[in-house]
Amino acid sequence: MYYIGLMSGTSMDAIDAALVEFDDKAILKFYREYPIENSLRHQVRVINEKSDLGHIADLDHELGHLFANAVNSLLEEAEINAEEVVAIGSHGQTILHKPDATHKTSLQISDPNVICAETGITTVADFRRMDMAHGGQGAPLASAFHQYQFQQNNKSIIILNIGGIANITLLPKDNSKIIGFDTGPGNGLLDDWIQKNKDEEYDKNSAWACSGNEDNELLERLLSDEYFSLAPPKSTGREYFNLEWLNGYLFKNNLEVAPEDIQATLLQLSVITICNAIKEVAKEYNEVLLCGGGAYNPIFLKSIQHLLPNIKVSTTANYGLTPDCIEAVTFAWLAKQRIEKKPSNLPSVTDARKAVLLGGIYSAN
Repeated sequence: MYYIGLMSGTSMDAIDAALVEFDDKAILKFYREYPIENSLRHQVRVINEKSDLGHIADLDHELGHLFANAVNSLLEEAEINAEEVVAIGSHGQTILHKPDATHKTSLQISDPNVICAETGITTVADFRRMDMAHGGQGAPLASAFHQYQFQQNNKSIIILNIGGIANITLLPKDNSKIIGFDTGPGNGLLDDWIQKNKDEEYDKNSAWACSGNEDNELLERLLSDEYFSLAPPKSTGREYFNLEWLNGYLFKNNLEVAPEDIQATLLQLSVITICNAIKEVAKEYNEVLLCGGGAYNPIFLKSIQHLLPNIKVSTTANYGLTPDCIEAVTFAWLAKQRIEKKPSNLPSVTDARKAVLLGGIYSAN
């Protein structure tokens, strides 16, 4: 019996869909990425707390159908019947993440009712808010799956996910406390800046960033942001690290920097904050395993290895799962945990008061 995981992350480049079987570990049987049209992507990206509720409801419904179509296409390509799938784990698309507010919340759209109705498969969704109801950050949720899938008894490793936001999970070999948190920007600011200036969705292999030169004054200002000095547990999102955040530093300090130099600076910001976080919390670790879209960027790999010369830098492909599928497989696993009534948060990561069941079940029966 199979599970399906669906994920659309902060980069919003596609719906990641994974068909997964579970034995002692997750076994990826089939994986596809289904593009999100630019017009829909941009509509979702501009949602904020002042957005019209009717418009958000329309997008929730539209994304529900898009996620359901991804499932049905995946099943058709994999030649699997819906009856063979126990459940779908759908993360949805985050439009709001407020882990430090008085009333903590995290909102994802992509109506799971629609997904369940259109696929005929039980769907599990809304994974973050139960952790938050118990005092947690609601993120990162992938750390529990990282422990399940990648922890080794002979070496301590770090899982580094570079999506729109970057996060790390520390997996010690001695089964001591798991640590995980968002380090700050990954690809998100880089994507936003190149879209604004060159109308391109992303900076392939950091080519545009490499055409510029980092601006040391701007970099120093950005690195001074209080988020980077906060102790974990902590999580963030594009509600915080966005072009408005960048422009605040540019305008406040009257900085005039060429667009390609800003791109080069943003690349260094991501790399430096990732590596600083690892140096701060990871002592005597043997290897960093990259996943997420950034794992395919050779400049990211080279730059991270340069700043972490004593740690081997590779990708999760060396441990059985390709970097692009990890988050979708995570939500297949989270669905399995919920269906089996097993907790799937790590209080040491999210700061929740206890381990709890995550996700609401939308039953097909």
